[in-house]
Amino acid sequence: MNKNNWTYKKFEDCLHKVKYPPKVKTNEYLSLGLFPVVSQEKEYISGYNDDENKVFHHNNPVVIFGDHSREIKYIDFDFIIGADGVKILDVKDFLNPKFFYYNIKWINVESLGYSRHYKLLKENNIPIPPLAEQERIVEELDLLSSIIEKKKAQLKELDQLAQSIFYDMFGDPITNEKGWEVKKLGEISAIGTGATPSREKEELYYGGDIHWVKTTEVHNCVITDTEENITQLAIEQTNCKIYPPNTLLMAMYGQGKTRGQIAKLKISAATNQACAAIMLDNCICNLDFVYELLHIKYDNIRAMAQGGNQANLNMKLVGSIPIILPPLPLQQEFASKVEAIERQKTLIQQSIDEVQTLFDSRMDYWFG
Repeated sequence: MNKNNWTYKKFEDCLHKVKYPPKVKTNEYLSLGLFPVVSQEKEYISGYNDDENKVFHHNNPVVIFGDHSREIKYIDFDFIIGADGVKILDVKDFLNPKFFYYNIKWINVESLGYSRHYKLLKENNIPIPPLAEQERIVEELDLLSSIIEKKKAQLKELDQLAQSIFYDMFGDPITNEKGWEVKKLGEISAIGTGATPSREKEELYYGGDIHWVKTTEVHNCVITDTEENITQLAIEQTNCKIYPPNTLLMAMYGQGKTRGQIAKLKISAATNQACAAIMLDNCICNLDFVYELLHIKYDNIRAMAQGGNQANLNMKLVGSIPIILPPLPLQQEFASKVEAIERQKTLIQQSIDEVQTLFDSRMDYWFG
C-alpha cells in the first residue's frame, strides 16, 4: 500500500460531537442486567444496569477512551456509561472506526497518574488513508489480534485447571469441608507495605534501578518487571522497602476490581502504599498453595473491606484472612502440579510474545 496518498487531520476534526446520556455510579452496577455498563476500568464490561433512559444507542461503532485510566475499547453495541472519566469517540464517515481504534492504541498516551489524559490524546493528528486501505489494514491487525486473544484464552483455561486441582485436593477453602487446620495470614507471614515517592522530586525516580510496583500491576499474575523504577534515595526518604522474590502482593485498594487481586513477585521490588507485601513462612506453607487459595477467596477478601465512599483493605484486615493449612508435603505436591502447568503457560506466553512483537511492528509500520 502507498502511504503517499494518505492525508492527515487534527484529532477532533475526525470526530462527531456526542450527546452523553446520564451515567451510572459504581454502586449501581449489577452482576446481571439488560444493558452492559462500559467504564474506564480495565475490564471490557464493568457490570450491567436496567435503566433504558441511560443507554447510549450506537449507530456506528465507537471508541471509548478512559480519561484517567487511558484504557481504550472498541464498542459496537448499545451500552450505559459507567462512573466518571469515559470519553466516547465517534468518528466521521471518512474513518473506519476500527482503524481509528488501532491508531489510538498505537499512540500510547503518556501516563500522568490519576490525572486526565484526553488533553494529550487530542493533540495528535490522525492519518486518513482511502477507506479501502483502512479496511485492509484492519483485516491484518484483526487477524494478529485474534491469534493473541485465542492464546490468552488458553492461558485462562490453564489457570482454571490449577483451580480445579486445588478443589480436588483440598476442597473449598472457604467452608473448609475437609477440616484442615486454620491460621490467620498474619500468623504465617510477615506483612508490609510501601509508599509513593513525591512526583515533584525527580531525583526519586530519574535513573532509578529499583523496581516499584503499583496496584495496577497486581492482577492475579506473576511480576517479572515493573512500569516504573525508583532510586535508592527514594528508599531512604520514604516508607518504601525492598521486598525479595517470592513475596506475594495483594492490592488493598484501587479502581474497579483491583482490590483483593494478588501477584507473585519474582524480582526484588518496592511497592506503593496500596499494596500489601506478604512474606510467607516457608516452613509451614507453600507460595503456590497460598497464592491459589487467595485467588479463590477473592470475593470474600473484597467483602472484608471497610470504609465509606470507597471500601478498602488495610494490613490488619489482610493479616486476619483465614488460611487453611493442609500438611506441607500435600501443599508441595499441589505446587509441583502447578509448576507443570506453569511450564505450559510459559510456552504459550512465548508464542503470544512473538505474535505481539509482529503486531507491534505492523502497528508501527502503519501508524509510525
